[in-house]
Amino acid sequence: MTDKQLSDFIKRGREVLAIEEQGLAAIRKDLDLNFAKAVEMLAGCKGRVIITGLGKSGLVGRKIAATMSSTGTPSFFLHPVEGAHGDLGMVRPDDVVIAISNSGETDELNSLLPAIRSFETKIISITSNSKSTMGYLSDIVIESKVPCEACSHGLAPTSSTTAALALGDALAVCLMDHKDFNSIDFKKFHPGGTLGRRLTLCISELMHTDNVPSTPDSSPLSEALSILDKGKLGLVALTSKENKLSGVITDGDVRRLVCSGKLNPAGPAFEVMAKNPLRVTPDMSAAQALDLMEAKEITVLPVVDEEGKISGMIHLHDLLGKGRLKFAENTRG
Repeated sequence: MTDKQLSDFIKRGREVLAIEEQGLAAIRKDLDLNFAKAVEMLAGCKGRVIITGLGKSGLVGRKIAATMSSTGTPSFFLHPVEGAHGDLGMVRPDDVVIAISNSGETDELNSLLPAIRSFETKIISITSNSKSTMGYLSDIVIESKVPCEACSHGLAPTSSTTAALALGDALAVCLMDHKDFNSIDFKKFHPGGTLGRRLTLCISELMHTDNVPSTPDSSPLSEALSILDKGKLGLVALTSKENKLSGVITDGDVRRLVCSGKLNPAGPAFEVMAKNPLRVTPDMSAAQALDLMEAKEITVLPVVDEEGKISGMIHLHDLLGKGRLKFAENTRG
C-alpha cells in the first residue's frame, strides 16, 4: 500500500471513532429517569436478569450478561429464536428481561415478548425508538438513539451497538454500587483471573521492604521531606525511639503545608505528621488491604509487625499488579 492509502486509513479510523463518540455523547445527554427506574427494577429482582436480542444486538447482550454475572447480578443470555422453541421455559415471574433492538421492530424478538409478559415477568428495553412495538411491550424503555451509524451507508450496526453496550455497562456498574460489590466479591467470581489470584496473597508477599522511606519523628522536617522524595511512594513513615510507627507525612500533607504557609523545614517532623495513621500487618490479605484503601481513598499504607514496628510499605499498584506509582494521597485515618 502507498503512504497515502495508509494515511487515509488512519483518517477514516479517526472519523469512525469521532462518530461513535458523538453517539455516546447523545445517549449520555438523553439519559433520564427511565434509566434510574431500570436500575431500581434490576436491583429489586429476586430472580435472574435475562438479556435477549438478535444479531449484533444479541452479541452485545451476551457481553452485558457476562458483565452482570461477574459483578454480582446473576444473568444469562436468551436467544429469541431458541426461546420460541423451548428455552422460554427458563424464564420465571421473578426474573427481569432486558431486550435489545435498535429499531425496536425485530420480529423474532417482538413475537417472544408477549409470551414473556404472560409470565408477569418485567421487561426493560434498550432501543432507539420508544414508540416501537418493543417499546410498547416493555415496562421501561431506555432510549439509545444515536445521530448516525459510523458505517458509510448507515447500514451496519456500529454506533448503535456501541451505545447499547455502554448502557449495559452503566446498568451493571450502578448495580455494583448499589450492592456494595467490592474487591473480595470480585475475587469470588474471578478465582482464575490474575487479579483474583493476586488478591489471595498476603501483604508480606507484595510489600516493599528495601529502602523503606522512614525516619525518626524527631528528625528535622527537611530530612523527612528528602526521604519522602527519594522513596517515591508518596509517604514517609516516622518512628518513635522504640522504632514503632508514630506518624506519617504524605505528599498531600506537604502540599497543604505549602499552601497554608506553615512549612518550616527546620522544625521537627513530629509537629506536622499525621498521628496514629492507618496501617496494615504482613499477614493481612491483599484483598483486605485493597478494601481499606478504597474505603479511605488512599493509595499507600505502612506495614507494621506485632510490636508496631515498620516492616515495609504497600502501594495500591502492588495490590493490582501494575507496578509502583510515584504519587500518593493522604493516609490519615
